[in-house]
Amino acid sequence: MQQENMVPVTILTGFLGSGKTTLLNRILKEDHGQRIAVIENEFGEVGVDNDILESSSEQIVEMNNGCICCTVRGDLIRILGDLKDRRAKGDLSFDRVIIETTGMADPGPVAQTFFTDEEVGNYYLLDSIITLVDAKHAARQLDEFHEAQEQVGFADRILMSKTDLVEEDEVRKLSERIRQMNPRAPIKKVHFGAAPLAEVLDVRGFNLNAILDLAPEFLSDIHHEHHDEVESFVYRADKPFDGDKLEQFLSGMIQVYGPDLLRYKGVLWMKGNPRRVVFQGVHMMMGGDLGKPWGKGEKKTSVMVFIGKKLPRDLFVAGLEQCLA
Repeated sequence: MQQENMVPVTILTGFLGSGKTTLLNRILKEDHGQRIAVIENEFGEVGVDNDILESSSEQIVEMNNGCICCTVRGDLIRILGDLKDRRAKGDLSFDRVIIETTGMADPGPVAQTFFTDEEVGNYYLLDSIITLVDAKHAARQLDEFHEAQEQVGFADRILMSKTDLVEEDEVRKLSERIRQMNPRAPIKKVHFGAAPLAEVLDVRGFNLNAILDLAPEFLSDIHHEHHDEVESFVYRADKPFDGDKLEQFLSGMIQVYGPDLLRYKGVLWMKGNPRRVVFQGVHMMMGGDLGKPWGKGEKKTSVMVFIGKKLPRDLFVAGLEQCLA
């Protein structure tokens, strides 16, 4: 099944009280002309308003605007398979899926589902991980809970709620801190969950050819006030890589540090290859693809970003230097 025909999936994550449910309820009630299946990955928490969902251990409810709501307390692969079968039979109709993870969850295993299960991976296209961050409480949550840090580290896009409840200076400090942890995710302010749907859907954060957008000022801001468990670093090189060496080195590093690597991504200049090579991964899963050709007279460089927990930056940099041709 080609990408165009695949069903896009958005993973919505964020710490308790950050506004995920407000955003979801709005999506479920709004008349946007899209048929969306929302999966509540609950583990026993109360999620979408109970007047929308009668509580039962597991069920699929169709909404009056054509959206569908399901609750999962268990196996995500099973419910995605169930939705796929019912869609194929014509019993259900939906254009896309949004999965809401519980407030304390690490979104990694949910994202990995799309790489590990072939049937799921061939039918559904993982679009992006969107993380909601509550501006009023995030600083404390990031200090106290490593799950909150992981949610930031995994994000393709960050929606910051409740910015009206804190001083502009606090918002700025929080944004800087988040940028140190994850330089790839643009940060947008949202009010009462009122994010335009275009900011939540079709972000293509998992698309290998999506542009690697790194804020240039990120690198100049070196002072760390917080020693967060989740950190990022960017590696740039003006020489081409030797493909075999690089593959060997990255495979070895992923074997050892994979569990602590949340997201990593790069656009690479490979020796003897007229095209860019794009790669990215989540934990132990890594994929690569050919990007667009280098232009005539274009300056070739490689840029890689690694986001993870307590990563040995020096070891990565030394190893990557050894892989240059």
